[in-house]
Amino acid sequence: MSEARIAGVAVDTRHWIGGRRVASTATFLDVSPIDGSTLARIARGGADEAEAAVAAAKAAFPGWAATPPAGRARVLHAIADGIEERIEELAIVETTDNGALLRSHRRGVIPRAARNFRFFADWLLSLGHEDFSTHTGGPTDPGHTNHISWDPAGPCVLITPWNAPLMLATWKVAPALAAGNTVILKPAEWSPLTASLLADIAAEAGLPPGVLNVVQGYGSEIGDDLTSHPDVRRISFTGSVPTARRIAASAARNLTPLSLELGGKSPLLVFADADPELAVELAVEQFDNAGQVCLAATRLLVEESIADEFTDRFMRKAARLTQGDPRADATDIGPTIHPRQVERVDGFVRRAIAAGARVVFGGGSHTRLGGLYYRPTLLTDVAQDSEIVQEEVFGPVLTLQTFADEAEAIHLANDTRYGLAATVATGDHRRAERVTAQLVAGTVWVNCFFVRDLRAPFGGSRLSGVGREGGTWSFDFYCDLKNRVTAPKGFSDHG
Repeated sequence: MSEARIAGVAVDTRHWIGGRRVASTATFLDVSPIDGSTLARIARGGADEAEAAVAAAKAAFPGWAATPPAGRARVLHAIADGIEERIEELAIVETTDNGALLRSHRRGVIPRAARNFRFFADWLLSLGHEDFSTHTGGPTDPGHTNHISWDPAGPCVLITPWNAPLMLATWKVAPALAAGNTVILKPAEWSPLTASLLADIAAEAGLPPGVLNVVQGYGSEIGDDLTSHPDVRRISFTGSVPTARRIAASAARNLTPLSLELGGKSPLLVFADADPELAVELAVEQFDNAGQVCLAATRLLVEESIADEFTDRFMRKAARLTQGDPRADATDIGPTIHPRQVERVDGFVRRAIAAGARVVFGGGSHTRLGGLYYRPTLLTDVAQDSEIVQEEVFGPVLTLQTFADEAEAIHLANDTRYGLAATVATGDHRRAERVTAQLVAGTVWVNCFFVRDLRAPFGGSRLSGVGREGGTWSFDFYCDLKNRVTAPKGFSDHG
């Protein structure tokens, strides 16, 4: 079978290469985390499919790169239109495939996927830098004119994760296409279905064949063939640090530029002067998507004088969360995506308990719902150098530590190998300025969480990533920047 039916929505399970569907002799199972049911057998690509996709992208590149920005922008807006017309279909397929809340997909995540295309289409048309002059002579020298341009780089390999498949795919695909590049998209094997639907939508919007290609499969079988290919000009990856290291080693063979958005171990600093209800709201919000959010502030750092009150408030609020079928409107937390991920999460918790941590809330799978529904968990009595504090769990598991003053709070917050994000809860504006200035993080939220403006730079420090994307930063990565320097004289024509 080359087609899956997800709540009545037809999804082609073959690759999309050069504007047509391509099957593979091998397949892999795609299973829903909601109930463990088999959704589809997905075409399982390898070296041949990787070569075909890169060749298609290379062949399509000259035509798409030569398309004027206004023409590219029109196609991107048409893709956004297609996403918006199919929000309900995309939302139910995404929820069934990766287990995140259906209401979140309907209201925010899928509309954001469309907004990614609109944003970069519009940003493309405003992209530019004012010409400037370089004076090499005396006061009467008219100067050499410097003109900056963003030139398309070539075929791009984009490798996306399973926790927000469509939204994060469009976050990469949209700027790459806007820049005039062609794309080989490799979705995560645990949640590949909406990438296939995106290929359909792009084709219907008029994107030329070969400009967007989607290849499915295991990273261990197809990844190196894509990331080491000499015709690939950019690689963007969102995922784990170990995988990023392998991709970087592969890309190094051709010195292919990389953009890496990796793991996090972000802190939430709660000071005694913070609004207590707001602080607890921010803390409980970290259980969103069953904790499968790279930006989640999984380390709660709370000022000693309010730690007991904060913990009591947190437990009361967290106890009101409803865990269950993510398709139900009343559900707040759905399942963990895969049995292997549950084993990973539970392993972290068990080792933490063995090392002396205390479970004050949750712990373990929800027995009535099944093994993939890991209960929201809070651990205390954790050492700063312990695994549970230092390593990314990527599940609904938070730790709570206390601090005596600002200096200790900042030290604890920065004392990991990561630097993706941080959140600060305080009622003192000057404290907010002091603390945020010293935090090592790509994004810092003050008295809020997960507020994203697409014009802002996004990325991580330390092991949380390489590079920044968003606004002009995305075009800086996906383009070859050129400076054209023109002398004020020497031309023979005067037309």
